[in-house]
Amino acid sequence: MKTRKLGAASLEVSAMGLGCMGMTGLYGPPADKQEMIALIRAAHQRGVTLFDTAEAYGPFANEQLVGEALAPIRDEVVIATKFGFDIDQKTGERRGGTNSRPEHIKRVVDACLRRLGTDRIDILYQHRVDPLVPIEDVAGAVKELIAAGKVKHFGMSEAGVATIRCAHAVQPVTVVQSEYSLFWRGPDAELLPTLDELQIGFVPFSPLGAGFLTGKIDEHTNFEAGDFRNAVPRFSVEARKANMALVGIVQTVADRKNATPAQVALAWLLAQQPWIVPIPGTTKLHRLEENLGAVDLELSEDDLADLAAQISKIAIQGERLPEAALKMTGR
Repeated sequence: MKTRKLGAASLEVSAMGLGCMGMTGLYGPPADKQEMIALIRAAHQRGVTLFDTAEAYGPFANEQLVGEALAPIRDEVVIATKFGFDIDQKTGERRGGTNSRPEHIKRVVDACLRRLGTDRIDILYQHRVDPLVPIEDVAGAVKELIAAGKVKHFGMSEAGVATIRCAHAVQPVTVVQSEYSLFWRGPDAELLPTLDELQIGFVPFSPLGAGFLTGKIDEHTNFEAGDFRNAVPRFSVEARKANMALVGIVQTVADRKNATPAQVALAWLLAQQPWIVPIPGTTKLHRLEENLGAVDLELSEDDLADLAAQISKIAIQGERLPEAALKMTGR
């Protein structure tokens, strides 16, 4: 597995990470726990060293799963988790909204460490910016946790560039995580240039457009009850039908490269910057192996230019998140 370095801290990780969120729900019912433990360990055997989770996934169940799976190889991997939502650390009750008060962050980190079964969190992300807490206070709290040895690196998720700059001035941000793919290229305008300037790494989530870029979803696809895509405007039947034009473009390149659409979509991300590390998620071993194959897929300048030219002609239909969730991003 090739490796990449994130941020000025030069945190070295595998060129492709593994997003673990979907293993405990959100795309339908949770997968079998033992099968997911085996899958996480299979990813490591294939060279993956970056594993992404969060207290909010479950809540708590995902961290417990990841912690158990990685316990035998803890010193060989980088574990990323997140704080930022108002969740009771004892009951798991979601009280609604965000909570990044410094005292809450510190309680969350202690609970995360217990659930993960480790003595340090390699990357601690603020999951969403809290409009009620100055970002300087948030960064200061994380700085104290780093000084205490409980956290190694500070990350931010779905934050706006002004907020990133303010946080970075207090405690250097090693990595930012936001949605980015051929299906959502919003970071191109401001975020990526800012990260380049500040020497901050970038970890795109939903690098396959929540599965749409695999070519396995169309307007006839029925999502299971509990699948969050049922509430996403971009996944309405009408939007999916219109957005299939994008999949067709990716499929054309895939055919030319003897690859799959998913591999082309991931290789495109890797080609954007050397400090980008996607974290596609899956619950299936064959999909994991397919995704990892993108690391060795080289897209030429002509391939990238062709993709850019063709995609520029398409207007993607539908917002990427429900309205309430969208309001929590880019702050």
